[in-house]
Amino acid sequence: MALRDIVTDPSETLRKKCRPVEIFDEKLGKLLDDMRETMIHADGVGLAAPQVGILRRIAVVQVDDFYIELINPVIVKTKGSQIGPEACLSVPGKNCNVKRPYKVTVDYQDRHGKEMSVTAEDFIARAFCHEIDHLDGVLYYDKAFKKEVAQD
Repeated sequence: MALRDIVTDPSETLRKKCRPVEIFDEKLGKLLDDMRETMIHADGVGLAAPQVGILRRIAVVQVDDFYIELINPVIVKTKGSQIGPEACLSVPGKNCNVKRPYKVTVDYQDRHGKEMSVTAEDFIARAFCHEIDHLDGVLYYDKAFKKEVAQD
């Protein structure tokens, strides 16, 4: 495993829509391992491939003991809403409140290409939405509630 450089705003890489993953091989496994290590080292709870310069639909999320690798994720169902603070490893020193669904169901593939589905609530649902937004070139502050962006 290796630490990867985190791409920061205003890089155009963060604003591009990612392509689906089609090849599930050792190279993908290494990228996933590197992304997890990079996320943990940076004290994050999620990391999307464009944040390490890879324009593919890949994200990792770790909250406490819950860890998941999302490849080609699609939010297929949402319920409720929540408003809460968000920050991003690619937008250092800033945060804002963002309105997100309280509960989400995500269809995705695992590192071997197996089709999976996961449902999450509260903070993990927020993390899923945040990382999947990255795969579409959307940054959290684009969805700022009342458009207030605060400095840390």
